[in-house]
Amino acid sequence: MTTTTTTTVNSAAQTTLDRLNTPSRLKGATQSLGQADFLKLLTTQLSNQDPLAPTDNQAMLAQMAQFSALAATTESGATLEEISAKLDRLISAQEATVRAVNAPAP
Repeated sequence: MTTTTTTTVNSAAQTTLDRLNTPSRLKGATQSLGQADFLKLLTTQLSNQDPLAPTDNQAMLAQMAQFSALAATTESGATLEEISAKLDRLISAQEATVRAVNAPAP
């Protein structure tokens, strides 16, 4: 009776883990701008601005802050993917251990 309960819990847990570990993808996102692209846009903007009415400092700082936030978010995403991969390996090792322990004796 205990084995049936454990199997049911493991099955439900596995279903939940499978659902949580499914990577989400943005639909239609095929390209993204990187740091080099941002710097190119920034230097182009600065070189083409009107010298008599330069870009407002607040607007320039806002653009740089937005890029910094984007860079931090991208870095966090990469870190979370690494953590997810490590957790997947840990779960696989745990499942192998449970199978080895529950294997019938020869």
